[in-house]
Amino acid sequence: MANLYLSMTDALIKHWKANGNAYPRKFILTPAQHKAYVESRLLGIGGHNVNGSIHMDVPVEIAEGTPGVMVAADGTEVSLISTAEA
Repeated sequence: MANLYLSMTDALIKHWKANGNAYPRKFILTPAQHKAYVESRLLGIGGHNVNGSIHMDVPVEIAEGTPGVMVAADGTEVSLISTAEA
């Protein structure tokens, strides 16, 4: 999950490009993904938000049963697994 931050950032950038810089609704991570995400932030990856509640101004939610997704502005879910470890 070390690459989760990069996967989330990549998905966000692609979303901006495809949607006129509109922000997605949110990211949804499993508890394990969120823990790894917060741990990477504590190591200094990606700036100052060490509690993991937002990623580049996009809310981050925690839920069981998700593969780890970004919810686009139109409500479609974009998987983060294709570029990050589960």
